[in-house]
Amino acid sequence: MKNKKGEIKKKKVSQSVGFPASVVAPVASFLKARLESLQARKKEIEKEDPFKDEERLTDNASPDADAAEQFGHARVLAVRQQLTRSIIQTRKALSRLKIGKYGLCEDCGQMIDTDRLVIYPEATLCAKDAAKREM
Repeated sequence: MKNKKGEIKKKKVSQSVGFPASVVAPVASFLKARLESLQARKKEIEKEDPFKDEERLTDNASPDADAAEQFGHARVLAVRQQLTRSIIQTRKALSRLKIGKYGLCEDCGQMIDTDRLVIYPEATLCAKDAAKREM
C-alpha cells in the first residue's frame, strides 16, 4: 500500500510481550529433545532406503522386486521430506526462543493461542496466518 506521498507503507506489527523465561524453559528442553529425536529418525530412515542397500540386486529380472524397491524408495523419500520439514520448524521455534519471540506470530506479531502451542509447540504462526499460508 502507498501513502499520499507515494511511499510504500510498511505492515504494522504489534509489539506484544512474550512468555516469561520460566514458562519457556520446559518448552526449550522439549524442543531440543524433539530435534534430537527427529534427527535420529532421519538417519534411521535413510538406512531403510532400498536403493542404498549395497546388497541390492542390480539385475532385477522380477518386476515385483523392482516395484517393491520403487515403493520403498518413494516411502523413504516422503518420510524424509516430512522429517526435514519438522526439523526446520523445530529449529525455527528454538531460534525464536533464543531471541525472546517464542509464542509471537511471525506475520502479525500477535500472541499465538496457548492451546495451539500446547498441541504444536513448534508453531511460529497464529492459526489465522497459518490458514492464510495454506491457501
